[in-house]
Amino acid sequence: MATVTPAQMKENIGTEHVSDWVEVTQAMIDRFAEATGDEQFIHVDPVRAAETEFGGTIAHGFLTLSLMPMLSARTDLPRLAGARMGVNYGGNSVRFLSPVRSGARVRGRFRLVDFMEKRPGQYQLTHAFTVEIEGQDKPALIAEWIGQTFT
Repeated sequence: MATVTPAQMKENIGTEHVSDWVEVTQAMIDRFAEATGDEQFIHVDPVRAAETEFGGTIAHGFLTLSLMPMLSARTDLPRLAGARMGVNYGGNSVRFLSPVRSGARVRGRFRLVDFMEKRPGQYQLTHAFTVEIEGQDKPALIAEWIGQTFT
């Protein structure tokens, strides 16, 4: 992964980076359900979920969104040189467009849309983030997400 200066990061506005494919397993879904207390049958009961229009269990939308750090780490997104830490700042928008079936493979598509220095040593990066589902035209989700990096 390349490290860049703030000036070089600003030059990356508009560039797109795509992650590797990652399988969303039933074990991942079950662990997320347990951690969040969201154990709706559509996520954790394969027999009942098979009777729905989804034909099986699906990942939680928030599980799909929470894959962002892992998917980001599996890209060649440049990082700021001297970064000590990065934190989530929030989202301008999130839309869940298609369910992710258990066993499906997803990948992240990231496009830097804004970069600015909030104060000395604190930078704000806004990315357009899409989770694509292998073999499907419609993505699982789209979001505009803001992170901050401290150097």
